[in-house]
Amino acid sequence: MEQFFYHTLIGQIILMLLETLAVLVPLLIGVAYLTLMERKVMAAMQRRRGPNVNGLFGLLQAFADAIKMIFKETVIPAGANRALFLFAPFLTFSLAMIAWAVIPTGNGLAVANINVGILYLLAISSLGVYGILIAGWASNSKYAFLGGLRSAAQMVSYEVSIGLVIVSVLLAVGSLNLNDIVLAQHHVWFCLPMFPMFIVFFISALAETSRAPFDLPEGESELVAGFFVEYSSLAFGLFFLGEYANMILMSSMVSILFLGGWLPPLGLAPFTWVPGPLWLIFKILFCLFVFIWVRATFPRFRYDQLMRLGWKVFLPLSLVWMIATAGFLLATGLLPQVGGVSS
Repeated sequence: MEQFFYHTLIGQIILMLLETLAVLVPLLIGVAYLTLMERKVMAAMQRRRGPNVNGLFGLLQAFADAIKMIFKETVIPAGANRALFLFAPFLTFSLAMIAWAVIPTGNGLAVANINVGILYLLAISSLGVYGILIAGWASNSKYAFLGGLRSAAQMVSYEVSIGLVIVSVLLAVGSLNLNDIVLAQHHVWFCLPMFPMFIVFFISALAETSRAPFDLPEGESELVAGFFVEYSSLAFGLFFLGEYANMILMSSMVSILFLGGWLPPLGLAPFTWVPGPLWLIFKILFCLFVFIWVRATFPRFRYDQLMRLGWKVFLPLSLVWMIATAGFLLATGLLPQVGGVSS
């Protein structure tokens, strides 16, 4: 059997499909239950009950919503570019899914354990802007177009600081491989020595996923619903799934870069009894809880405040921290050895 899976072309294709399904099926179930978690947590914070009709404690609410969405009619506005209008949500959803190819859930447990995993994630997250811009333009609506422009400007602004924070982490690790980044945190998680960058990265992740208090692209008070104002049915559902899958992806990036990925908090029993993938899931759930907590707590930023925070606060701070990190590692001789040559 091992010979078939590893040494024949058909076996390798089957193995790759099984690996992909092992990642995507739990991810899609996780996205469905993340919507329920958000509604339940926000209800608790606002002293309400939340969904409690469909199934025990409302556990089937996510599936009820999905079925309702699938059977709705897809309305395409007159004057919209039909092909691009339907392509945009598919693109956004697909990018949110394929980014998971390089996320390791354990030591060496990734669909594609490539040496430039972090670059791959940056590239995929940058492409996410196109789906939103296409949706805004193809809808032939001024509200959708304004929402698309806002979203593109916001994502580009905060990607700069995200990139600089990631470079600070890479300087300390000496590798672009996500597996190596986690293993480098064996003694101390990077959230402790790089605490300011941990906060900057988390807030930038909120802005990157257009979550409150940075949900300007879908500001109800001025843009009705933002770039997906004209969407309905399954096309709207794909945007919805893409947004929540991106939330889980950014939470996993926070966990891998700063919270030690699948590593336990202490290398002692009983912490070591818990399997690595479960530790990663716990950390992702903690980050998602903070995402929801922030949404239930803070009001929406004004657009000028959003841009000022990105360009005048986070960009200089992350740039100075990156230079300081490089200087400190060089001065103390702690720069990692790459390929046997001192950097």
